[in-house]
Amino acid sequence: MTDLAPVRRALISVSDKTDLIPFAQALDSLGVELVSTGGTARALEEAGITVRTVDSVTGFPEMMDGRVKTLHPRIHGAVLARRDEASHVRAMDEHGIEPIDLVCVNLYPFERTIREPDVTTKQAIEQIDIGGPSMLRSAAKNHDFVTVVTSSDQYDRLINELKSQDCHTTRELRADFAAAAFSRTAEYDAAISAWMGHQSEARFPDVLRLSFIARQSLRYGENPHQRAMLYADPAPSGADLASAEQLRGKPLSYNNILDAAAAMELVQDLRDLDPASTSVAVIKHTNPCGAAVRTDATEAFTRAHAGDPMAAYGGIVAISCEVDDRLAACMVEESRFLEVVIARSFTPKAAEVLGERWPNVRLLATGDLLRANRGEVMYRSIPGGLLAQEQDRAPVQPDEFRHTAGPAPTPEMLADAGMLSTVVKHLKSNAVCIGRGGALLGAGAGQMDRVASCRIAIEKAGERLGAGDGSPVISASDAFFPFSDGPALLIEAGVQCLIHPGGSKRDSETFELCDQRGVTCLLTGVRHFRH
Repeated sequence: MTDLAPVRRALISVSDKTDLIPFAQALDSLGVELVSTGGTARALEEAGITVRTVDSVTGFPEMMDGRVKTLHPRIHGAVLARRDEASHVRAMDEHGIEPIDLVCVNLYPFERTIREPDVTTKQAIEQIDIGGPSMLRSAAKNHDFVTVVTSSDQYDRLINELKSQDCHTTRELRADFAAAAFSRTAEYDAAISAWMGHQSEARFPDVLRLSFIARQSLRYGENPHQRAMLYADPAPSGADLASAEQLRGKPLSYNNILDAAAAMELVQDLRDLDPASTSVAVIKHTNPCGAAVRTDATEAFTRAHAGDPMAAYGGIVAISCEVDDRLAACMVEESRFLEVVIARSFTPKAAEVLGERWPNVRLLATGDLLRANRGEVMYRSIPGGLLAQEQDRAPVQPDEFRHTAGPAPTPEMLADAGMLSTVVKHLKSNAVCIGRGGALLGAGAGQMDRVASCRIAIEKAGERLGAGDGSPVISASDAFFPFSDGPALLIEAGVQCLIHPGGSKRDSETFELCDQRGVTCLLTGVRHFRH
């Protein structure tokens, strides 16, 4: 069997019509007969390109709102028949089947449809392509004789080869395109499977099936001796970090991605508290080392970065708004160094300014930092299995905090209490943080005892505890204080409002201490451990 396969007849059926007309015109000029369906056929006819409709080949009209059109022996037989197998050739002759040498199909936009915030189940199901994947799989299976095209990115390579090979394709091209076709149908089916799984009311099924797609091979994992891969949810329902558009910088590392996820999640929570303001999070080793919520974006960034400038060096920043020219100019001031910046979008000038300041900085544009519109389940591997739990979506509601000791909280104090309770939720337990004026001043995280976390938060806040604009200094803890020793350290350092979930047998000791020292104590009633 020769390496070359002729292309005399092509079936084209595409939802994405990018570059369709020049591609079809090139095939037509080479003498290739074109067969097409529905909207694709109309587009070709309107461009003055001669095209034969599928129903004229099958003898059956397209029916059932287009659900049935290519599913016919005169189509699939024309694609699947081996040209070197006598029985296949006889079957084609007997049933009037003319061979199809080229199949160009891209699929219904299922993935794009399910990303729409208000999409209905019916709308999503109607975008599940049946004939398209069948055509692609048939053509890819028979790539000894048939060329299969799944993307407009492949058009130029194909046309150039047809022109140089007297309207034939090489085995190398056909094999490459066949592999791409099977990858595309696998990705498509994974998206459908994942979406269908998300529709199930069973949060924790008896048999867990996960469908994720390999997105990027990473240079290494947490350490250079560990291999790693990034997998993407094919059916995300909110801001999608795995598929975010990277505008600049070298490829993301495993640790970059973990930190970027932590930054994005914190900004989403902060924005829920105050949607009208700009939220900024600075992350180092998945822990917030800076955070702020302000109406002015440059002030929000400046305050967030000032939370712990030393830790922020080489850190990851997430910003809830677009990074414009003014904000970018602020970010590159002083001796700062950022590894990754995540934002809704970047103006061209802002991207240029950041790239000139830090040539390797990764700029990730996620679009609006929307939350997933469904309750997500988190998975963590353990030897021999997986742990699964719902994401911690318990809302921080300052208006519902219970006042248990000290002066009544002011509106300003409650606003900061909500912001800091959100930040501490994203710190590794045991966690304590200190802040004022809508910004984080210091945090202690991941300690074996809560007193150590208090000491670290105080040390990080440093002299700023006694400075500032006169706004009250507030401290939040992710769980109750088992004794009053931690609160005593915080109050001695200047904390004027203490927030914790409550629930300790010795809560009364903390309340009594706060009353004695004139410190406001608020209970959230919700623990936020993060291991």
